[in-house]
Amino acid sequence: MKLSLPLFALAALATTAHAAERLTVTVTHDLAIARPAETIAIPWKSVNDALPHAGIQHIVVKDAAGRVLPHQVTNVAPEAKDPQKNGVAYGELLFQHDFAPGEKRATFTVEKTDAVVPPFPTKVWARIVPERLDDFAWENDKVAHRTYGPALAAPAPAGADKEVLKTSGLDIWFKRVPYPIVDRWYNIGHDHYHHDEGEGIDMYNVGTTLGAGGTGIWAGGKLVSGINFTHWKVLANGPVRAIFELTYDGWDAAGTKVAEVKRFTVDAGHYFDRIDSTFTFAGTGPLQAAVGLNKEPADKGEDAKSTFTEDAKSKALVQWVAQKKSGDFGVAVILPSAGNPAFGTDARNAFMLAPVTSGQPLRYYVGAGWTRAGGITAREQWQRTVTDEAARVAAPVRVSLSAR
Repeated sequence: MKLSLPLFALAALATTAHAAERLTVTVTHDLAIARPAETIAIPWKSVNDALPHAGIQHIVVKDAAGRVLPHQVTNVAPEAKDPQKNGVAYGELLFQHDFAPGEKRATFTVEKTDAVVPPFPTKVWARIVPERLDDFAWENDKVAHRTYGPALAAPAPAGADKEVLKTSGLDIWFKRVPYPIVDRWYNIGHDHYHHDEGEGIDMYNVGTTLGAGGTGIWAGGKLVSGINFTHWKVLANGPVRAIFELTYDGWDAAGTKVAEVKRFTVDAGHYFDRIDSTFTFAGTGPLQAAVGLNKEPADKGEDAKSTFTEDAKSKALVQWVAQKKSGDFGVAVILPSAGNPAFGTDARNAFMLAPVTSGQPLRYYVGAGWTRAGGITAREQWQRTVTDEAARVAAPVRVSLSAR
């Protein structure tokens, strides 16, 4: 979650930076609910102004009890230069705090240290998987995902048994463990992870649907979506946050050619990822974008029952899938910009609708939870998780800074 800084805080930094030994960070919010793994983001320029020449290898973030917190410094604009090696080209300093129910204020310090601070163990990362037909996979300590690249869409050579699938749908890998599993699952073979052997399971079916949070355009009375991404770019890769982009070439939506770039923001400790989809197309009028879920994502042998809740108050579409053998799971999309949420369906997808203007991003959130993972144990709990996430999105934390 990107957090804004009050202008008075920035002004205070500018006047006191020369004497600062530490930067004090105060974070407040107005919700009574717990906010686990709340990501605090501070522009690196503000850190550098308060602590001149602070290097990313020589800073420590501490909570009010003096405990050292894992942190990350991003560089989302890699074209930025830092010829004086002052660190001014970096993006944001990130760290996290678990707000308990009723806890609405927390303080932290950012300090220089002469010691070299090694990287923290990562809880989140993303990568291209060329060894599996250009999959792109990402995960945190709660859930893993993947989607499909150009090699999977390419025709199979004559006589070959290569898999071919054309889809922009998003997949889920359900995890039972907090440590990374994507590399291990790919390395042990494509079919191996369709069986739960204690770490989790790939049991979500995407096919040519939107999958878990894919997008399309609703035009001419039907849903039209792109196919596999064609380009990818990783902008940040843990330990607190991963950011990456996937580009989808143009497709025809009732006579309008549409292209899309998705930017994913994946935070440790969260069931939900943030996605900013930017559609580009000719013309001045908006189009109707659909953000949706596969109606029937379970394997046939599960004898599954899938139910949807159109939660207008939370601006969310919530799905619960009860299964016979492999546990139950929930999936949801939250569309904060939907003033009066519009919901729709076609033969294979349920979705939310929102107008989009060419070149302007549409922000939404996609999440999933599985009963065998332990964090989500029932449909009602998944609904509360979605409601709480929607509340957090609508009421971001506030950050103020003081240097001394």
